Amino acid sequence: MEFDWETLDELRSSYLNGTAGSEDYWKSDALLKGYDATFARRIAWKWQWVLADLDRRGWSPPEGTVLDYGCGTAVAAREVLEHYAGRGLKQAALYDRSPRALRFAVEAVRREFPGVTVEARPPDCAGLMLVSHVLPELDEAGTAELLKTAQKAQAIIFVEPGTREVSRRLIEVREHLNGVMKPVAPCFHSGKCGLLTPENERHWCHFFVQPPNVVYTDPDWVHFGKIMGIDLRSLPVSFLVMDRREPPPAPEGTVRVLGGQRLYKGHLLMQGCDASGVSEKRLMKRTNPAFFKAVEKRRSSTVQRWQTEGTEITKVEE
Repeated sequence: MEFDWETLDELRSSYLNGTAGSEDYWKSDALLKGYDATFARRIAWKWQWVLADLDRRGWSPPEGTVLDYGCGTAVAAREVLEHYAGRGLKQAALYDRSPRALRFAVEAVRREFPGVTVEARPPDCAGLMLVSHVLPELDEAGTAELLKTAQKAQAIIFVEPGTREVSRRLIEVREHLNGVMKPVAPCFHSGKCGLLTPENERHWCHFFVQPPNVVYTDPDWVHFGKIMGIDLRSLPVSFLVMDRREPPPAPEGTVRVLGGQRLYKGHLLMQGCDASGVSEKRLMKRTNPAFFKAVEKRRSSTVQRWQTEGTEITKVEE
């Protein structure tokens, strides 16, 4: 990878210190190209994970225009158009405060999806609205504008960093839109978020995406990780999907496991979310050795079906 590493590092620092929202940071086409080949690929893996989760949920997007709000290099639109190819998504609307980023994004989508009509325009109504790593850059007024646009969409997918602060902002978005839209994922219920109770104040709704093996074997990715000081094994994500349509029904006993499971020698602890709230349960290894091994190898799903007695999980299925 031959990129301007110093500029990429400055860009990353602006995300980390919370100053990215203060100005248009896309200073050159070279920076956009470098970002698209590195940081945006990591975001693309998050989108692939979320879209696969929605497939398991039995959800499909509404037909019509895909609006990528705060598109950057349009990684969100490109992943969605690729994943749902042939399912009625024939128009893409891209919106970003940066004219340079918009030009790059429009060219990228047109090049990769010649059958899709692409335009750069201010946001209005959409069939499916995409918001990708945007919330950390928005102040109160910017968030209000985003929500105003979201209320005109048929469905919306947020994919954001898996930090506590951003997760809490996503919960606020969920509560604001709930009623206008219905939660699809990660929630399996439309009640008040269980993390809003005092006993769950220190927890947040986040998950860990397993990156592809290329990050461990490709020397360019190894080099990227070292220069940027990034642990390539860690891809925490918070996400939210809302829809005006009724979500597909979930089997009885379905829970969403939040964060990472806490492994011990003979048992593990999991934070489960369902209509009754968010609570920690214990699974003994002898109850399901095969599942325990899957957790150890980081191959377990965040969607599970539990049978419980008090704080004990007596049966678990994926």
